[in-house]
Amino acid sequence: MTCHLFALCIDANDPLGLARFWSGVLGWEMSDHPHDGIALLPSDDTGFRIRFLLTQEQKAGQNQMHFDLTSTSLEAEQETVTRSLGLGARHIDIGQRPQEDPVVLADPEGNEFCVIAPSNNFLADCGFIGALSCDGSQEVGYFWSEALGWPLVWDQDQDQETAIRSPRGGPKITWGGPPVRPKTGKNRLHVDLAPPVHGDQQAEVDRLISLGATRIDIGQGEASWVVMADPDGNEFCVLTPR
Repeated sequence: MTCHLFALCIDANDPLGLARFWSGVLGWEMSDHPHDGIALLPSDDTGFRIRFLLTQEQKAGQNQMHFDLTSTSLEAEQETVTRSLGLGARHIDIGQRPQEDPVVLADPEGNEFCVIAPSNNFLADCGFIGALSCDGSQEVGYFWSEALGWPLVWDQDQDQETAIRSPRGGPKITWGGPPVRPKTGKNRLHVDLAPPVHGDQQAEVDRLISLGATRIDIGQGEASWVVMADPDGNEFCVLTPR
């Protein structure tokens, strides 16, 4: 058995405030489990929670990963945009054209996300979080397919775009192919992986290394989790078995 995607973690200057924003946008409830810290639990088939981790660092540059939120109608798309703006989001310009489909917003700490029009067929069978859209190479898409045991649902050699999705449904994870923006520091968003129940953390770390990951030091000290980087250098954590 492979590890599973336990959480998407977001570094935040105000974790509780950012959690309240995303709770309002997604309609997810706050976890009351002490091990979760400040976290939201999915109310659909998303399959992972969202954790908010305190950082003193200010956001710099565009994130390597963002949410694509889907819409079932033009009215629903506008309602999501209006609700997000009312909770503290703002419109941003990342070079998109005025006539392009997604409405690009940023949450109160500047993390980008997109609200996708109902005409988008690629995410039509996904939930409200249609995708975690990533800036990344074809190689890293292959890595994560093997790491999570999720099949490739898109693999376009011409543009080197890839996407994977859990066999149980939920969001897709997509990578846009080259050119990949250079990393300018630790990513503000990363994933936490959990080994199989009663599994072995070190065995899982060794397996991920065999697939192309590396162990890295970001100053975590004697933490119980192992910090790693995928082939594109994006950080992720392997937790202890639960």
